[in-house]
Amino acid sequence: MATMQDKDVMLTHGHDVERSSLEKGGKRRSSLPAAFGNDTNAIEGQLFSMNDLDPALDAKMRLVNNAINQIGWTNFHTKLFCLNGFGYMADSLILVIQSVIAGQAGAEFQPSFANGLTFASYAGMLVGALFWGGSADIIGRKFAFNVSLFLSAIFAIIAGASPNWIVLGLFVSIAAFGAGGNLVLDTTVFLEYLPANKQYLVTTLAAWWGLAPLFPAAFAWPLFSDSRFACNIDEPSTCTRANNQGWRYIWYGCGGLILLMSIARITVIRLKETPKFLLGQGKDAEVVENLQGIAKRYNRQCDLTLEQLAACGTVTSAHRSGVQEFMIHFRGLFATRKLGISTSLIWFSWTLIGLAYPLFYVFLPQYLRARGANTGAGSPNEVGCARHDLVEGEFASSASSQSKANSLKRYTMVVGALVTMVFFFAYTAVRTHAANLGFTCAIYFTVNVYYGTLYAYSPEVLPSAHRGTGNGIAIACNRVMGLVSAAVATSANTATSAPIYICAVLYIVMAIVAVLMPFEPYGKNSM
Repeated sequence: MATMQDKDVMLTHGHDVERSSLEKGGKRRSSLPAAFGNDTNAIEGQLFSMNDLDPALDAKMRLVNNAINQIGWTNFHTKLFCLNGFGYMADSLILVIQSVIAGQAGAEFQPSFANGLTFASYAGMLVGALFWGGSADIIGRKFAFNVSLFLSAIFAIIAGASPNWIVLGLFVSIAAFGAGGNLVLDTTVFLEYLPANKQYLVTTLAAWWGLAPLFPAAFAWPLFSDSRFACNIDEPSTCTRANNQGWRYIWYGCGGLILLMSIARITVIRLKETPKFLLGQGKDAEVVENLQGIAKRYNRQCDLTLEQLAACGTVTSAHRSGVQEFMIHFRGLFATRKLGISTSLIWFSWTLIGLAYPLFYVFLPQYLRARGANTGAGSPNEVGCARHDLVEGEFASSASSQSKANSLKRYTMVVGALVTMVFFFAYTAVRTHAANLGFTCAIYFTVNVYYGTLYAYSPEVLPSAHRGTGNGIAIACNRVMGLVSAAVATSANTATSAPIYICAVLYIVMAIVAVLMPFEPYGKNSM
């Protein structure tokens, strides 16, 4: 019987691991189908092996990865990159819109809890990440991919017609619920169609998140500068629906944009279920049809056949849909000791960055203002620089993850976290607007080198059969910390320096966690 250590296999060269096992008289010989023949490249370069857990699925996954690599990059992948990027934009849009319009809407409704929209958006995204992530592993990626963005668009538009603060919060939370699953779905769907030599593009996908705030800003600038559409929030008694329509138009416009993106997802590509999800469900014929269809459409070679998959045997981990299947997928993330450690560290990383990222923007400007620093926090220049550096940071993390000289994604995250910590300490010396702008842009850039790499790393090292669940829980951990930061911002005393040291420790811990992560996905096929 295989030991736990024997199960914890990460293949740098799959053939060498299989060969060593055969020499020791192991049982893996029977799981290696004749379909592989003498092609040692067919079983090389896998991130880890599932041979002891489900030999048939492991062998079939290798064949499918070979077929995807054989097809290579096509216009299908280009379309998928853009359409999945729309999901990232929707997630960012909902968060930015609620923060942009909160002041104007609050002046009109005069709520007793001013941070209500922040709680509503993070709560919706928390539930959305868990729901859509879990459903993606149970009913498939296609349904969640097509429906979630449409749901977000409808309620974003409806939010503009809200009659009071509570109803606005409800619609914001539902719109966030729809958008909240897209960070899970988009990386999962995109990754499961990517050839191994293009998997670094999962990191670049996050750049769409940084582009999204340009749209609310484009709407808000002319509307909020015109007294016909925006009342004076310093005189809330004068704010009525008649003279404060601007924030509603922002919801209508951005909600309409999300609606167009959701329609494009259905009409431009007509996504079929991903091959790796179909494998886990035992639907080999649909896997072959899907990949052969892509190869034929773009005049590429694909040698995968149904007979090859059948020769691997029957997948024992295929499940029927049901309420208890979520727990099956949850336990699958801890099937081996090494996989369990990897999953736990990924979730811990998302928890840490989910707290550290908003704490910086919540506490430090208030901390500096309390000490007389003229920072100009929140100015258009700061926002513009931050958004520019957010996009630049995602591309930098993608480039560094792909570079052969700096090929380890884990250490890309280490560098991002540690350099951010250095700038973070330097920020405490800021006393002028120019210094604030410079250090804020630097921090935006470096923290998103870490963030962008983590976005790509997480789905790559999770097994495909449980990828939606694992990634969904990771994003949910991040959202929980968003709620915590909002609560802290409401009640904490920012006159002390404690938040600075807390954040500094968080960045150090993030770097340590990245070093301890057991898998390095660079140059290997995800499973």
